[in-house]
Amino acid sequence: MEAARSISDLREALAFLARFTGQLLEIDTPVDPDGELAGIYKLMGAGPPLPPPAPTGPAVLFRNVKGYSWPVLAGLVASRKRTALLLGSTLHRLPFDLLQAFENPLPPIVVPGGQAPCRQVVIRPPFDIRKLLPAPTHTGMDAGPCLTLGVLRAEDPETGHSSLSIHRLFLQGPDRLSCFVAPGRQLESLRQKAEQAGRPLAVSINLGLDPAVPISACFGHSAIPPGFDKLALAGAIRRRPVELTEGVTVRAKSIARAEIVVEGEFVPGARTREDFPLATGIALPESPGYYGPACAEVPVIRATAITHRQDPLFQTLIGPGEEHTNLVGIPAEVAIIREVEAFLPGRLRAVYCHPAGAGIYLAVLQFEKKSAADDGAVRQAALAALDAAPHLKHVILVDKDVDIFDPNDLLWALTTRYQGDYSTIFLPGMRGHMSDPSQSPEFSPLLRAPVTTCKTIFDCTVPFALKERFRRPEFMPVELSKFPELSRYLNGQQPNFSP
Repeated sequence: MEAARSISDLREALAFLARFTGQLLEIDTPVDPDGELAGIYKLMGAGPPLPPPAPTGPAVLFRNVKGYSWPVLAGLVASRKRTALLLGSTLHRLPFDLLQAFENPLPPIVVPGGQAPCRQVVIRPPFDIRKLLPAPTHTGMDAGPCLTLGVLRAEDPETGHSSLSIHRLFLQGPDRLSCFVAPGRQLESLRQKAEQAGRPLAVSINLGLDPAVPISACFGHSAIPPGFDKLALAGAIRRRPVELTEGVTVRAKSIARAEIVVEGEFVPGARTREDFPLATGIALPESPGYYGPACAEVPVIRATAITHRQDPLFQTLIGPGEEHTNLVGIPAEVAIIREVEAFLPGRLRAVYCHPAGAGIYLAVLQFEKKSAADDGAVRQAALAALDAAPHLKHVILVDKDVDIFDPNDLLWALTTRYQGDYSTIFLPGMRGHMSDPSQSPEFSPLLRAPVTTCKTIFDCTVPFALKERFRRPEFMPVELSKFPELSRYLNGQQPNFSP
């Protein structure tokens, strides 16, 4: 675990991963970034909610991308086990360790440009960003090449407060990117404030990072106090501050150890169609597992410089998939733990924002009841979880003997510890998430307006008074080391059979 603490950038993260079997795959065969790269990755390791076959698998480094000189990395945190490894934690402890880091922030520091690896090469206009960055398209319906894992950083020039977030950025011209920002996001507030004052908002788009940085960037603005710098969380995870450096062409700091940085500014009043010029009506596959509609009008970023390390690595997110789940779901788990612990201390054992819900819509909470009063308390705790993660749609409650990471165990609990008329709590007319295609009056006449939903709590816990009746069988512990044949089998070795 301590070895992961030394990771400070993407290259160190990959070197760390290479020590573990099955966590990193390199492909040297030439691959087309227009659809083929995403198609390969879907089959290798994208994970749900993409349609099968989309197994959870290794991170994949495509060394030879047609038309480009920079390799492309996909799926760095597309498995929870790998994410835990990279952050120095474990499968179950991960959100609890991040909560501890959140409560002990370590602010970033600024280093001179000469000490920033991201400034080893500086490219000034004129340039064509579409010919430099090997941004993939996912499907034939996509609006075009898109930066899906660029961490945008901007600052309020009046307060000095910073914004750190990830947004989809379509490459729309030699120096133009569209930027979709959901309403209510901190970056959108800064952009609107600058636009109303008639000035551009300077930004840096940071690509190829220590995974602690994009995880930190995905902490919801509602879950952090005003003025909190999310990079202080990434610093706390690594126990050393994240390094920033001043921009070359704009007054926006960049992450010094990024592989690639696009400097730019939101152009006041400038808007474009997300699907320009193809006009497909589709942006790209989105979080629920369906095509996401393209927005008819989104802000425009003008790129003013591109800086990068020598021989940089381009990082992308192929989605929807388990990488998206971990990026948004694990921060949501942290928020749930904080809220539930404040309401019901000492009962919550584990939380999992499940990939079937893309880390947004579905959470599983594991409780240990200590008295009959907890039968009702855990249901109220589910309400606290919905408050902590407002985009949640379904919450499943289970006992501590149910493995929340095993879908078969979850379905077993739903089958044997649940009665629909007694164990279900419906919360109709609640605010939902804009990407859920089922929350419309056309789908359900009971919904009066779009982006409203019926949230549901599935209580699959055993009543405290009946817990002895629901004991699971306990088998004898076995030392597999005593049986070399079993060890070889579990390690994937073919047994020698003699008839």
